[in-house]
Amino acid sequence: MEKKNEPQGMKRRKFLQKTSAFAATAIFLPVEGLELFGLNKAISQSSSIPTITLNNGIEMPMIGFGTNTLRDTIGVQSVSDAISVGYRLIDTAHIYGNEASVGEGIKQSGIDREELFVTSKLWVDDAGYESTKKAFQTSLDKLGLSYLDLYLIHRPRGDVKGTWKAMEELYEEGKIKAIGVSNFSPEQLEELMGYAKIKPAINQIETHVFFQQGNSYEYHKKSGIQMEAWSPFAAGRNDVFNNQVLADIGKKYGKSNAQVSLRWHYQRGIVAIPRSRQKAHMIENLDIFDFELSMSDMKAIAKLDLNITQFPEWE
Repeated sequence: MEKKNEPQGMKRRKFLQKTSAFAATAIFLPVEGLELFGLNKAISQSSSIPTITLNNGIEMPMIGFGTNTLRDTIGVQSVSDAISVGYRLIDTAHIYGNEASVGEGIKQSGIDREELFVTSKLWVDDAGYESTKKAFQTSLDKLGLSYLDLYLIHRPRGDVKGTWKAMEELYEEGKIKAIGVSNFSPEQLEELMGYAKIKPAINQIETHVFFQQGNSYEYHKKSGIQMEAWSPFAAGRNDVFNNQVLADIGKKYGKSNAQVSLRWHYQRGIVAIPRSRQKAHMIENLDIFDFELSMSDMKAIAKLDLNITQFPEWE
C-alpha cells in the first residue's frame, strides 16, 4: 500500500511534539482583543476555558467533551481523563447508553460537582409530559447527580409541546439550570416558541466546516439562542484531518487541522463538543486559545462549505 503524502500543516497526531509544555500544564493563555465573528454575547475567561453567557444568565464553557459511543470502562476512563486535562462541559444523552459510565467518570475525577457543566438529552421514545419527567429522573439517577446544567430535547419528534412543558417545570423546580433543544430547524424553533413560557437556551445541531449552516447561524444570533456543534469535525468525514486548506492555515500557527476547525467554531461564537478516547487528542483539542484566525483565514474556511449535511443517514 502506498503511503499518502502528508499535508504541509501540522499533523494532528504529532502536535504533542510542539505542545509538550501545554500537555504538562493544561493552562491556556487568555486571548485579548479578539473580535468574535458574528458573536452577540459576552465571553469571559474566568477559568482556563472561556465561557459564554446563555440567555438565562447561566455561563457555559465554549468547548466541551462529547461522549457518544464512549461506553462502559472506556467511557468511565475517557470522562475522568477529560476532566483531568481541563474539560468542564461534559455532554451525554440517554440514547448514547453511557450515562452511568459518564457519572462514574465524573465521580472518579474527584472534582466538585459545581465546577462541571453536565448536559443530557431526552430521546424521542420518551417524548410527552409524564414520560419526560420519568426519563429525566432516570438520567439523573444513572449519572448520580442531583441536577443537570442543561437538558435537551434530542430530536423534534413526538409530543414536543408536552415535553417542553415538563422541562419548563423541571427548570422552575431547580432540577435543570438551562433547557434547550437539539436538531431543530429555525421553523421548528419558531413553532416551539409559539407556546413556550421559557425560550430555549441552546440548539445543538450539525455544524462544521463542510456544513456551516449559514441561515441557522443568522437565526440563532438574532433569536438569542446559543448554537452548539455536536460533531465539530464531521466525525472525520471528507478527510477533514487532512484537508489542505485547513492544513495551510494551521501551518502558519503551528496548529493541526483539528485545532483550526475548533478555533473556527470558537471565533463564530459556537460551542463545540469534540470527542476522543485518547488523552493526547483531548489536550490538543483544548489548545486553541493562543492564536487567532485572520479574516482571510475565515474566508478561506467559508469556501469549504458544501451546504449539505454530512450525516444523511440521520435525516
